[in-house]
Amino acid sequence: MIREQEKAEQIITFFQKSFGDIEWWPGDPEEVIIGAVLTQQTRWANVLTALERLHEAGICSLRGIQESSDRTVEEAIYSTGFYRIKRARLKCVASTVLSCGGTGYLAGCSTLSLRAFFLAIKGVGPETADSILCYGFNRPVFVIDAYTHKICACAGISLKGADLQAIFCHLLPKDNLAHRQCHAWFVEYAKNYCFKKRCKECMIPNF
Repeated sequence: MIREQEKAEQIITFFQKSFGDIEWWPGDPEEVIIGAVLTQQTRWANVLTALERLHEAGICSLRGIQESSDRTVEEAIYSTGFYRIKRARLKCVASTVLSCGGTGYLAGCSTLSLRAFFLAIKGVGPETADSILCYGFNRPVFVIDAYTHKICACAGISLKGADLQAIFCHLLPKDNLAHRQCHAWFVEYAKNYCFKKRCKECMIPNF
């Protein structure tokens, strides 16, 4: 565990020097919730296309999703793939959140209660829930996704899921900005190296 922690710390330091302050995933809580569901098993560029089409249709909100026909939602989110499944998940999330008082009410809940609330919704797993908490509700929660798993594995860190998340939660300052920034660094590095298959130029395996 100590070895993995040291390597994770090296990654954080390297990313901080490489990227500095960058912004990732802006938006109000409802748009973040929608985006977190849409980003499942697809690239962010496809999600941006879907969000733009939802805005054009005037339904980029939980109420808009809930009150729109299945076909209207599916046409807007088609670019993200699995659009029928995601439409059903969006409808379920929208209905559940709105039925309990909306994002305004949820903002007053503790982080643990909020995470449990979203994990109880069908189609919402740890990555989706943590993305919503971190970017939608500004909680100090570190998002573990395909980017973090891949890059950490290349650094020789064998931990996954909650165990990997615990290391970063321990190393990062207990504020939301630090957690947002660190996850953004992973995404940016993956875009520059992993997606472009620039493995021979990657410095991560040397940590």
